Amino acid sequence: MVISHILGGIGNQMFQYAAGRALSLSTHQIQNLDLNDFTGYQLHNGFELDHVFNIEEVVKSTSSNIQELLGWRANSFAKKILRRSHFAKLRGQSFIVEPYFNYWPNFFELKQDCYLYGYWQSERYFKSIETTIRQDFSFKTPLDKRNEQIALEIANNQSISLHVRRGDYINDTKNTSVMEVCSVNYYQDAIKYIKDRFEQPVLYIFSDDITWVKEHLSTELPCVYIDHNNGLESYRDMQLMSLCKHHIIANSSFSWWGAWLNPSADKIVIAPKKWFVNKNNIDDLIPQDWIKL
Repeated sequence: MVISHILGGIGNQMFQYAAGRALSLSTHQIQNLDLNDFTGYQLHNGFELDHVFNIEEVVKSTSSNIQELLGWRANSFAKKILRRSHFAKLRGQSFIVEPYFNYWPNFFELKQDCYLYGYWQSERYFKSIETTIRQDFSFKTPLDKRNEQIALEIANNQSISLHVRRGDYINDTKNTSVMEVCSVNYYQDAIKYIKDRFEQPVLYIFSDDITWVKEHLSTELPCVYIDHNNGLESYRDMQLMSLCKHHIIANSSFSWWGAWLNPSADKIVIAPKKWFVNKNNIDDLIPQDWIKL
């Protein structure tokens, strides 16, 4: 059994699920999801994968089978302590903590029952089962009329998704100490890169702060501002992003997946070089054929 610890917004959930899915298939094991830490979780929209995507079956771990695998380590407080590197010797054989941010080459050497704790933010964990992941992450329900009309426009022009994330990156002290905020210069450079290569591009702009974007990000290119997919429908922004022909993403797993879900081999994806305030190695986070500015 492979148990994936799931927590965070939908983009983080997708990475955690995809890595566990790849490991479970490579070892011919069942994948279970530990959702227990969503109890009382106030950020984002809780666990979303099962109602957003066509994942055939989400097996949710019970406290008893986590306890059976981890023993005393199954305690929520214990897991938070054991993720620290200086407690690594106490983890046992089954509690597997992501050792560092970039891709861990020993991942697929895990053959025994295990509990995966981390973010696992690299395509390299699931590249070998890309077709399966794309099937799992196909959207479950059709677009409503308003989004369907936007999707039709996206299909019929040189559509470029552009994502600006501010919100919790600005207002949450925990995030401000970790996450960079993409600069206006980054977006201007990315737009110029697009303008130099395509005729008549149209920007489809997604943001949790559209007012800020309108005030600070000026361009002569035609822009369509998407600001109506809110609350439990926020994932529709990712769905619309995935339909665009090319992408300018923020340092956000949400728009990372919006770009990745576009299956076109000809797409251009522009990503920021500066993702974190610290020195985390993002070489494995950004696929090799994406452009870093």
